[in-house]
Amino acid sequence: MAFQQFLHKIFPKVYSEEDFVKKTHHALVELGFSADNSIVSVCICRDEISQPFMTLVKDTWGDAFNLSSLGGMFFAGQTGLIAAMQHAPDKDGRERYIYFALPHIAMDMDGRLGVCRRKGKEEESNACGALGSFQKELAAGKLHLSMDEADPEQSLLKRRLLREIFYGHVPDLLELTKIAQKVVQKDLEHAVNTIINRSKSDYAMLSGIQIHGPEGNYVWPGTCYAVVRDLMQEIEL
Repeated sequence: MAFQQFLHKIFPKVYSEEDFVKKTHHALVELGFSADNSIVSVCICRDEISQPFMTLVKDTWGDAFNLSSLGGMFFAGQTGLIAAMQHAPDKDGRERYIYFALPHIAMDMDGRLGVCRRKGKEEESNACGALGSFQKELAAGKLHLSMDEADPEQSLLKRRLLREIFYGHVPDLLELTKIAQKVVQKDLEHAVNTIINRSKSDYAMLSGIQIHGPEGNYVWPGTCYAVVRDLMQEIEL
């Protein structure tokens, strides 16, 4: 079975990263967002193979505020979010914020999830390493939840995601990645709705999962919408 067949079997609706950024850009321009009047914040994994997405966003929207953490988790909190909002252009009396929230997973030519190859390395590699490490702890029944000051982001990742997993259940990497996607979106939405002043601000939430294939990156879109003048509008891709 060809890679594309594996990809669409697991992620029926998927786009190349370029198409995802282009389609969301087109939809948001129709709703009044532009590179001149908006600030973009990106929450993806720190992994180097995730960074081409940041380049695409920069080429489309301009420099973005980086909210990223291991696993694509949102740990910048209210301080980070307020900082991004304070940097927004003030055009026509309104501020506009755009948020991309995308944890990630890899898939190789044979459809194996979590498996990839990195430049300069002959042996197989993994993505997401942070989520994969947590999944292995769950599978082994040896979960370490104490706060490790030498490893704070991974400690926070495990604590946060564990709250969304039924006791005794061990999700595989795909399920865990989908849990992470929902958690990142939920946590980011909570922070946004706590801080934002909708009387003078519009925002867009673009979530999903970044997928690393053998010949490029893809995005499986999750929930995508914009709130313009306090009216929520779904973005259909």
